[in-house]
Amino acid sequence: MFDYETLRVIWWALLGVLLIGFAIMDGFDFGIAALLRVLGKTEDERLVMLETIEPTWEGNQVWFVLGGGAAFAAWPQLYAVSFSGMYLAIFLVLVALILRPVGFNFRGKVPDARWRTLWDWVLTCSGIVVMLISGVAFGNLFLGAPFQFDDDLRMSWHGSFFELLHPFALMAGLVSLSMLLAHGACWAAYKADHIVADRAVRVARWGTLAYVVLYVAAGIWLAYGVAGYAIVGPVVTDGVSNPLYKQVAHGSSWFASYMEHPSFWLAPVLAFAGAIGVQLTVAKKGLACFISSSLMVAGTILSAGFALFPFLLPSRLDPRSSLTVWDASSSKGTLGLMLAMTVIFMPLIIIYTSWVYRVMRGRVTLDHVRQSGHGY
Repeated sequence: MFDYETLRVIWWALLGVLLIGFAIMDGFDFGIAALLRVLGKTEDERLVMLETIEPTWEGNQVWFVLGGGAAFAAWPQLYAVSFSGMYLAIFLVLVALILRPVGFNFRGKVPDARWRTLWDWVLTCSGIVVMLISGVAFGNLFLGAPFQFDDDLRMSWHGSFFELLHPFALMAGLVSLSMLLAHGACWAAYKADHIVADRAVRVARWGTLAYVVLYVAAGIWLAYGVAGYAIVGPVVTDGVSNPLYKQVAHGSSWFASYMEHPSFWLAPVLAFAGAIGVQLTVAKKGLACFISSSLMVAGTILSAGFALFPFLLPSRLDPRSSLTVWDASSSKGTLGLMLAMTVIFMPLIIIYTSWVYRVMRGRVTLDHVRQSGHGY
């Protein structure tokens, strides 16, 4: 059996895997929704786009559910602080997630162009909101959240929703938005009719270019304009989960972890490699483009996670209250039991998901949509 320190690192890594799974598998769904009126110029073309994700979008949400469940069970303090303090932002994301299936189901209920246009814009806005706010949330992790614990570990939050809209956080949101729009366009280039796919190629190229510029700009800003956090003094990696047992200094570089672990540089390299891969392969409108955009997404999330390590949620009000991998987890027994369940069930989810995508392989054509004669 793993020791407590190792279990904490494993669950930190698993949380990253679940976030990457959510961003890749649900990210192209949001991208398709956001680009619905951009890539689809006619009703049939929009139906083509919707049908590229119709069989799988609900299943893709399993990564979102697993991520929330893992945060609740493995990192209860992280779950409690973030879901309490960022309640309004999370509420907006949940509203967007709720409106998406409503849009899918109600869009085709009335054969009226205005009705369908209304739900098209609902789907578009829902995709943009989730992609943008997710990036803003990541940006605020580096800025530090306005919370603190008292001596009895009672948390208090001293901030508002609008304080989360810091310029750096908004830039992180634009990184997320451009990245997932490009990711969705790569999926459309791979799965949609060639008329739609040709437009998707152009969007993927411009989206990837915007992503690279914003990603580099955010990295420079993070290096020279955002003060980092660092644990000072001895680090107890296998002690009880009490964040007040450590001392934290505010003012170091967020790239200090990259200096300590040179292998972390593979993450931004992966992100850039994925972006270059999109530019080189998107014109072929094949699976290679989607794989490249998936690597871009994975590299971006990994680069942020590695920069934060070992912090999960820093506190700008009281740095000592910051939550880290070493003091915000569940008990050793809980982490061990959850890991055993994960080893059993996650491969089953991956196998089933792979089978579904194999069964639903192939391009969705305009002829198919016209012959089926149905809407959403």
